[in-house]
Amino acid sequence: MIVEQIWTGNAYRNFNYLIACPETGEALAVDPLDHAKCLARARDRGWQITQILNTHHHGDHIGGNGPVVDATGAKILAHAEASAKIPNMDVGLKKGDIVKVGRTVELESLDTPGHTMSHICLLSRTETPALFCGDTMFNAGAGNCHNGGHPEALFDTFSAQLAKLSDKTLIYPGHDYIENNLRFTLDREPDNKGAPELLKKVEHQDTDRALISTLAMEREINTFFRLQNPTVIRRLKERFSDLPDKPDPKTVFLKLRQLRNDW
Repeated sequence: MIVEQIWTGNAYRNFNYLIACPETGEALAVDPLDHAKCLARARDRGWQITQILNTHHHGDHIGGNGPVVDATGAKILAHAEASAKIPNMDVGLKKGDIVKVGRTVELESLDTPGHTMSHICLLSRTETPALFCGDTMFNAGAGNCHNGGHPEALFDTFSAQLAKLSDKTLIYPGHDYIENNLRFTLDREPDNKGAPELLKKVEHQDTDRALISTLAMEREINTFFRLQNPTVIRRLKERFSDLPDKPDPKTVFLKLRQLRNDW
């Protein structure tokens, strides 16, 4: 499996992806908003885009579908319940469905509600797993739930699915928000050991060669995985005086998401 991360350079700081089979040159485009860059990268690599995967229905993820389909004839894949919101969708995916790219690439569909209630993540079936997580999870952060989502569903997705993935899983999010997310981490957990050093590395990073984190790294610097950390809880109690001394992880997650909305 070959992965090309494509930095759009737009105001929303989107990442698009091409996932290619090295044997056949067939490629899957993930949320190809910047259709011109995606088509050009495929052409430069000698690949043929045969499928589009939309992680969810928001315009900054489906906005490039039409031109890519016009140029390639690619089929559009998305969550089975998103067909009313994604024009000309060809294939509806459910939990556990396998997306095949060429002869060598298999990607498992994960049903990951929260940012929206019809959100798909893809998990590669490779020795080093890769998670294409759209707006469910970001480097050092979690998706918002403003436009059709729900924070309790997002907690369930994090706790029941993402937290159980292998530490070596590579994280490919839909946006580059890592710098601001790390600043939120340090606001919530000032004594976090990994966040300051990582922040220095990414403050001026080349977004065409952006950091690819692992789930092991996320467990260390992503506040939304650090729900039982004493400092995180203590800092929350300073803002929410009604919290018990030992709040449950769901309560911590929801309070963190609430704070991040306005941070």
